[in-house]
Amino acid sequence: MPGPGNRLKDMFSALRRRSGNFFPTASIGTYLVVMATVITLPLILFVGYLMLRLEAEKRDDLQRETIEDVRVVSRNIDRRLQEISTSLNLLSQFPELESGNLAAFQGRVAESLKREGLFALLVTKDGQQRLNTRVPYGQPLSNVPAEAHLTKAIDSRRITVSDLFFGSTSKEWVFNVTLPLDPDLRSAGDALILTQNASDLGRLIPTENLPRHWAVAIIDGTNRVVVSSEPGQVQVGQPFMSPEVLSQMQAFSGNFFDGKGNLYAYAQLPGWQWKTVMWGPLAASQAALIDTWRQMMIGSLVLVLIAIGGAYLVGRQLRSSIRDLTHMAERIGEGEIVAPVDTKIKEANQVAIALSNASFDRSQSEERLQLLLHELVHRSKNILTLVQAMIRQLGRENKSIPEFQKEVDHRLRGLGMSIRALAEVQWQGLPIRKLIETHLDVFGTVAERFTLEGDDFMLSPEAAQNFGLVVHELTTNSIKYGALSVPPGKITVSWKALEKDGRQMIHLIWTETGGPPATEPSRKGFGTTVIKRHAEGAFGGNVITQYRETGFEWSLEAPMRYFIPKRPEQTH
Repeated sequence: MPGPGNRLKDMFSALRRRSGNFFPTASIGTYLVVMATVITLPLILFVGYLMLRLEAEKRDDLQRETIEDVRVVSRNIDRRLQEISTSLNLLSQFPELESGNLAAFQGRVAESLKREGLFALLVTKDGQQRLNTRVPYGQPLSNVPAEAHLTKAIDSRRITVSDLFFGSTSKEWVFNVTLPLDPDLRSAGDALILTQNASDLGRLIPTENLPRHWAVAIIDGTNRVVVSSEPGQVQVGQPFMSPEVLSQMQAFSGNFFDGKGNLYAYAQLPGWQWKTVMWGPLAASQAALIDTWRQMMIGSLVLVLIAIGGAYLVGRQLRSSIRDLTHMAERIGEGEIVAPVDTKIKEANQVAIALSNASFDRSQSEERLQLLLHELVHRSKNILTLVQAMIRQLGRENKSIPEFQKEVDHRLRGLGMSIRALAEVQWQGLPIRKLIETHLDVFGTVAERFTLEGDDFMLSPEAAQNFGLVVHELTTNSIKYGALSVPPGKITVSWKALEKDGRQMIHLIWTETGGPPATEPSRKGFGTTVIKRHAEGAFGGNVITQYRETGFEWSLEAPMRYFIPKRPEQTH
């Protein structure tokens, strides 16, 4: 059953296969164009989302502003009606009216009222005018039109404003504000009226901040237009809009859309039966926003085209640089040393330099490989010669075949330790301490009983092999017969450089202590040959062996040149 690690590996493998199928093989220019498009389109969509949010906020702001604007107009109209009401209350207290001297009353108030666009009427309940400041006093007067709803106003016992009607005297659209008189004044008439031309209310409707194609109108209790800021859209005295629009104006104030892109806002005049209405197309109020939308779309298109064009140019430059690098790689594959190409891309230049260096390194590696092959042949011959000499020497000793095999195996193991250590450093030579420690590791814990003294230095590959055989043989002999054969025994290996007869020499000493007394062997075997004759021949020096009561001592004095690695020009 597969474990969690295998399942996770399978999942990633499947994901890689799917991604490989998803992304087709295409040029780098194509991928850059797609990447530019993928990067710019989300930004454009995000900006579009922000514009939609801005449009919604602007719509909400417009709805709030229109309600506030119609309330301002309503307050202006209400203030005017309140001023007329105040004037009516003042006029009703004039003594001329109380005394019934209507001529004096008209002479006193006619001019001042006219300057304010007002005209006073004194009427009876049946509609008969007894006084009208529009005409000279004493001139015959007609009845008040039925549209003024005089009886209803008198019965209400409070100041009321009439609906719009066409005045028979003024010959234009007017409205009345009617004050029912107290019973003490009924001798003069039943109601005192101030009438005003509807067109005079137009100055109370501010139009400076209205968007284009927007309008404001005042409508009366019968939903007819009293005054409008745009007479061309709705005419005074005509019903306002359609019943569907009027049916949505049921609250004291509010706004709504009519489904045709028009926004309506309305507000009732407090205490009166009139209301103010403002309306217009939503697009007209958002002209600046629409213009911003248009500019954003054009800018987005330009941005996408610039991004695609830039990606195409970058892809073209990358293709050229990659083509040059590919040509370099092909020449390297043919074994040439190539010079780096110069491109407009720093990273490509770095790759070109790396390829150039690689071509040079490859050439050098091939040369080194040839050199190593020659060196390998040379070293193999040396090792085979050493092995042949070792086998011949062991064969001269009268040993049985098992003992011969054991001795050969033992010596070859020591030689193999040196070769393995040299192979780890690619036959560049070994520090003397590392060589000794490497050979001691094969003998287990005896390394803890060794003391190494002297400044470390590099051994040439040949010296490492030969000295390794000597160390291996000395250690083996010590384990069998010397200091390492008993627990207290210790060995000190020391070396130092010295100058003798103008030559640089190395003096190596192997000293055993704490073991049994050393005795010279009765016969010279292969071990003695290795530590004596082989060491002297390999290093061109002099070996001295001493067998003392305190332990065995071996020393070698040889020229330093046999130990240190040769310079490269000395290899061949």
